[in-house]
Amino acid sequence: MNIQIIVNDTHHDKCFRELVSEPVTALRGVTPQQAQALRDAFGITSIGDLAELKVVKWARAIRTMASAEAEPAESVAKETLLDEAVEMTFPASDPLSVDSGITRIEVAPEKVDASTDHQHATAIEAHNEETIGARALGPGGERKAGEA
Repeated sequence: MNIQIIVNDTHHDKCFRELVSEPVTALRGVTPQQAQALRDAFGITSIGDLAELKVVKWARAIRTMASAEAEPAESVAKETLLDEAVEMTFPASDPLSVDSGITRIEVAPEKVDASTDHQHATAIEAHNEETIGARALGPGGERKAGEA
């Protein structure tokens, strides 16, 4: 540790054992008024006293435990619901739905007659008939999408 960045210039020549006994004003950025306030409020007269202050130790313990604490169940549940809602809106199995915007309606194939759906199935059927001479849905197109 570079001691010169945490203590004032007047204390650079001191070792750590000596610094423990020095007044808190030896710490860089601590003014005499702040040192007086620490003395009045907590009885702090040295760097060692400040380091041993119980409320500082308690505050550090709370901070350490908070970073290791599990998320509250309510927070986890809300995040899970949000994740599921996003997955339902933009299914990972259909990445095109993310790109196609809100005009595309995701419907299971068995729910829609493929020849009348909104994704140009009629044009695709006409193209199939012209190209390969047969309709993909059968002779009259009477089968429903999803049927074998």
